Parts: sequence; structure tokens; C-alpha cells
Amino acid sequence: MLDADKRGGREGLDEPAISERFRLFNFTRRDDHLAYLWVLRAMDRLRSVHQVRVHTEQVAAALNELVIAHGGVFGEETGGWDRLDERSLRDRLDALAEDGVVHRLEDASRAGSLARYRNRQSVYQFSELGYRAYTAVEQVLAARVRDANLSKLVFSDILDDLRALAVANRDGDRDQVYRRISRLDAAMEDMARRSAQFHVTLGEIIRSTDASAETFLTYKNALLTHMSDFMTELDRYLPRLAEAVQEVEETGVYTLLSRAADADERLFLLASEKMEDWQRRWASLREWFSPHESKAADLREATRTAVSAVIALLRQITEAQRGGVNRSTQLRHLAEWVFRTPDDEAAHALMSAAFNLRSARHLGGAHDDDEQISPRASWWDAPGIELSISLFRTGKAPTQGLPQPVKVNRGIRAELRKTQFEQRAVDKRAAASLAGRGAHDRVLDEAEARVVLKLLTRALEARTVVAGRITRGAGADDAVELRLIPSEAGSTVRTEAGTLHLPGFRLEVG
Repeated sequence: MLDADKRGGREGLDEPAISERFRLFNFTRRDDHLAYLWVLRAMDRLRSVHQVRVHTEQVAAALNELVIAHGGVFGEETGGWDRLDERSLRDRLDALAEDGVVHRLEDASRAGSLARYRNRQSVYQFSELGYRAYTAVEQVLAARVRDANLSKLVFSDILDDLRALAVANRDGDRDQVYRRISRLDAAMEDMARRSAQFHVTLGEIIRSTDASAETFLTYKNALLTHMSDFMTELDRYLPRLAEAVQEVEETGVYTLLSRAADADERLFLLASEKMEDWQRRWASLREWFSPHESKAADLREATRTAVSAVIALLRQITEAQRGGVNRSTQLRHLAEWVFRTPDDEAAHALMSAAFNLRSARHLGGAHDDDEQISPRASWWDAPGIELSISLFRTGKAPTQGLPQPVKVNRGIRAELRKTQFEQRAVDKRAAASLAGRGAHDRVLDEAEARVVLKLLTRALEARTVVAGRITRGAGADDAVELRLIPSEAGSTVRTEAGTLHLPGFRLEVG
């Protein structure tokens, strides 16, 4: 299990690189996006039979096979596939090549005559990132909300793999270590994906129950049973899984990861990169079953919270149906009232009152710097200005209004006075200690150091210059006086926070 940034390959990507990768999805935003999708499906069909580099004729033949297999899919929404000639197909492949989804290569060996040689003989193949973009779109199109579930059977498999991993590492079986830790990585990734998908889907179900309360009530028992069984299995296996992880670590984590990296057959990664990759995977796996603040415990709390939300929603729906008033009945009554209104104006007034619809109010104002805006610029191209909320809601310009009374919080004021009194008492005791014991030949505490710094500031501000020389200065409060006397030897004051050096002055406290 890799971190999100590491697994997604996003480390080291700057903004231009990210923009280039977003271009891979440009075909989904074109007007004939369905035609581009079926062209990519035809190339994927050829790729599945190991035809990596394909010509437009091969793509057209694969499209004809798809027409036979999926009759009626190429209609007007795809641009009318029956009217798409070889030139149009080539234009779409060239557009995909410009976006980086496919690579365009020139193959002169395909030219059987001089005339064909003079024409462009291009072959196309998926780029690595382009194929990932295509499969990502296909996964979104094929996703089904009802497939979401929490797998409770995976815990026993994870426990068996952890125990077998400890035995394999203890026996020095490198291949078995690689197989087991790879299976664990795949299982943890699948469990994380399933849990995230399930809770997202559950949130959508809870938000959409106003329109599908009957569907929710149909599956409520199965939903609650599914989540309760999952939490039961998780509570039962979590201590065992934590012990199994500890047992694996006792056999030597570095040795384990070194054996996994040695058996890793990825050719385009260095040995150090493989080792770093497996270290991240093991750290992520360990976070799932750590004894303290594990991801599995977080998943358990999220599932318990989801159970509470489902029960609360079930109670809300049951009470609404028992009372006979819910969103559905309210809309039906409103529809009957609108249908029975005598004319269209009454119907519009009723709907406006029911849904809080108002006529549009056009607001405007002057820009802070009119010279920056051309007088020929339209309102659509001109920059916007800030409008007050009161002008937008009521149509009235904002005013300063009456001055608001000053809020007096007596409790806070009393607390502040108490804090100030306690601080003054501490400073007074520190000043008395300085007057009696002096500031040298000992370490001053925090309160005494604070008093010395305060009096030192006053003394430095009180110094004067006489005949080009700085004279002495003094600072005092109610209990103690601090004097700065010129001295070539200087003086030093030690405090708990450090040592204060005063070169050229001797400090006296009395």
C-alpha cells in the first residue's frame, strides 16, 4: 500500500506536467466524444490480440466488428458512424495523437506503390498514460453503485498471509516472501478501495432518501446486518492481526523487505527504488493494524457512525410515514393546488411562494478605477464589482446604522483582573527577593528575570550623554531599584533561560 502521492506518481510533477496529463482527457469534452470513445475501444480490441501498432484500415475493421457485436450503438449521437470515412477516422486518430492518448508513427513499409508511398502511411499505438486515461474513463462508465460492499472475509486471508510471511522470512524463502507480501499489498488496497467506495455510496443513499424512501426501506435490514457483521469480524480479528504484524517484525523487517526487493521483477526500477517502494508498502500495511491509532480502528469508528446515521434516518422515515406527511405527499398536494388554480397567474404566484421564486433584480455599480476599463467593453467582458448583501437581498443601499452598544462581559473582566492581581503578586515577591539577595552569584528564576529585564529597560531609557560619554542610569519600582554604573569589567547575570551579559556596565540592585 503506497501513499496517495507515491502511488499516483505525482511526486515531482510541476504544473506544466499536470496540465499535459489533463490533456489526455480532452476527447471526453469534444462534441463527438462518443465517436472518440468507440475509436479507442476499437484500438483496445486490437491491443487485446497483440496488435499494438495499427493502421486506419485495421481500426475501421475493428469498428465494423463492434457494430455487429453492439448493434445500434453508432447513431446520431456518435456523429453518424455510417457516414465516417477513412479521412474522418484519421482526423480523429490525429486529434488523439495531439492530446497524447496515442502515438503516431510513420510506416513506409506499408506502401505498396509509389502513389501510396507519397501519401502519409501512419500507424497508431496507445501511449502508456493514454491507455490509463482510456481505462479510467471506462471504469467510470462501467461503475455500478450497488457493487459497494465491505468485505468481512478478507481478514482471515490477511491473517493467514501474515503468519505465512513470518514463517517464510524466518526460513529465508525469498520467493514465498515476495508472493505473500504482494498478496497482502493487493488485499489491503482492495479493502481500502471497498471501504471508501462503500461509505461514499452510503452517504449518497442517505442524501437521496427523500426521493427513494421505499428503496431504502427495502434494503435497510440487509444494510444494517452487513455493517454489523463487518464490525464484529473486525473487532474479532484486529488483536490477532496486530500480533501477526508484530511477529513478522520480530523476524527482521529489513531482511524481509530486502528479499521482497530482490524477487521483484520490475525491470525499469533500480534496486534502491524497489527497496524504497517496499518500505512504503510495509509502512502503510503496518499503519492499518498498529495497536494505537490504526486505520482499521478508524474504519471501525466510521462504520459505527454510519450505523448510527442509518438508524437515525430509518427512524425519521418511519415517523414521516406514520404521520402521513413527507416530501412526496407534500409535492402531491402542491401539484393538486396548482392544478386547481383558476388561471396561470395564480399558478405562477403559488409556485413562486412555494419555492421562494422571485423576479430577477439587475444590480450595478461603478468600478473603483474606471480608467482601466474600456468604454467599449461589454458587461460580459468587463470585470465584476463587489455588491453588498443588503443591496442584493432588499434592493436598499447599505447604511452605517445606529451605533451598537458596547458588550460588557463581566465574567471575562473579573478573570482578567484576577490574573493581573496574581501576576503583580508574583512580581512583588520577585522584586523583594532581588532586593534582599541581589542579582549576582546565583541563578535567577523566571519571575526574577522578568523584573530585572523590566527595570533594565527603564534604566537604559534613562541614560544621558554628558561630554560625549554615557552616564549611569537607574530604573525602579515600588520594591526595588536597579542601577547601571559604567565599568570596564562589565557584569553578568545568570537566569534559567540563559546568561545576560552587560559589557561596560555594572549592575547593582537595592
